[in-house]
Amino acid sequence: MSSSPRPDGEVELGRARERRWWLRGRRVRSIARAGAFVEDVGFALLFPSERVLAPSLWEAVAGEDAEPFATGMEVNEQRVWSWKDDLPRRGVAWYGNFVAGRSSFLSPSLLRWLYPASGGTDDHLDLDLSPTAHEIATALAEGPQPSARLRALVGDRGRYQRAAVELQRQLLVTTAGVHEQASGWPSSVLDLTCRRFDVGTGQDHLAAAELFIGVVLEASAGDLARTFRWPIGTARGHLDALVPAARVARSDNRYLASSVAGQFR
Repeated sequence: MSSSPRPDGEVELGRARERRWWLRGRRVRSIARAGAFVEDVGFALLFPSERVLAPSLWEAVAGEDAEPFATGMEVNEQRVWSWKDDLPRRGVAWYGNFVAGRSSFLSPSLLRWLYPASGGTDDHLDLDLSPTAHEIATALAEGPQPSARLRALVGDRGRYQRAAVELQRQLLVTTAGVHEQASGWPSSVLDLTCRRFDVGTGQDHLAAAELFIGVVLEASAGDLARTFRWPIGTARGHLDALVPAARVARSDNRYLASSVAGQFR
């Protein structure tokens, strides 16, 4: 049995992904539909990447052939750029540096399945983080803070940026709106994930793995590992655990959503 879809199956797989990733039909034009998009797919990049198997908000807004910022900050760029702050501020979608190490969104349900701690403002104390990351998390325990204020607290832009990314990749911190400044661009506001979303109970990595395959439709364990930042052995174990109950189908080293397994092999 082939480890990848047959040629005609490749075409059908591409079309199925287009439908699943909101690339066909009505474009996303409102923040309400942007929230519905993230809720439907579960995870999405802000902007697409050829190296990452995932839907993107940009493509749902502008179409898969549109190049972001090709002619500057136009209407679609303004939409996605503002929604990345407004969606988490409203508690509709988590946003930060997570999916494959890139700027991305998670739905509240997927966030709950992936969140690594108990859901308290001191969650950072239970995780292996840098001293700067602990410092930022401690400051955020008092309330949301503009990134400019947190950078000043740390005293070094590079060290702050690395620690902020570290906290986002552990899902401890999300953006939560913007803070207008006297001059220049507004400063993003950061907040603890546990203050914005219901997390700390219901962790379920099997459900997260099943959702991943249900969205990308066909993938390897490596694809899952890169997307959710898991060790590849952990990703493969989760996928294999879903096979006996037919929640996921396996073809050699590839995994397929049960809904399409018979179509692309």
